[in-house]
Amino acid sequence: MNQEPETLPNASSLEEHSQQQRENAKRIFRVSGLPEMLQSINTTELKGRGHFEEYDTMVLFRWGTGYTRRHMWIEVVEENIRFRLLPHLKHKHEVPICDGEYHIFTPQMWQQRDFLQAELKKYYDRPVHETSVD
Repeated sequence: MNQEPETLPNASSLEEHSQQQRENAKRIFRVSGLPEMLQSINTTELKGRGHFEEYDTMVLFRWGTGYTRRHMWIEVVEENIRFRLLPHLKHKHEVPICDGEYHIFTPQMWQQRDFLQAELKKYYDRPVHETSVD
């Protein structure tokens, strides 16, 4: 029973995969218009008091302080945009796709900018509340 050892991905292939994911996320964010929509909320609703934390395939948009801390967690998975929400019962409607934690927008959904902007406004109006670390 001579088995070949499993080949582990080398560091360069992992980095290449991560780079591809980052580039894909940048492209989808750019094409969807989501960065401009978020900046608009920050400018008009929050008077510039929000801030953005950017990661490989996600953006965390935060605002408020102490007990009023809020955020929107938005990430790209393959060709889809996902908004992470508080755990909730799955919605019966099909748009956006709901799994009880994420609302998922397929390319056909997020390419409809008016629809995406309306959904983004809903998530801003009912954001995830962060617990205070005080």
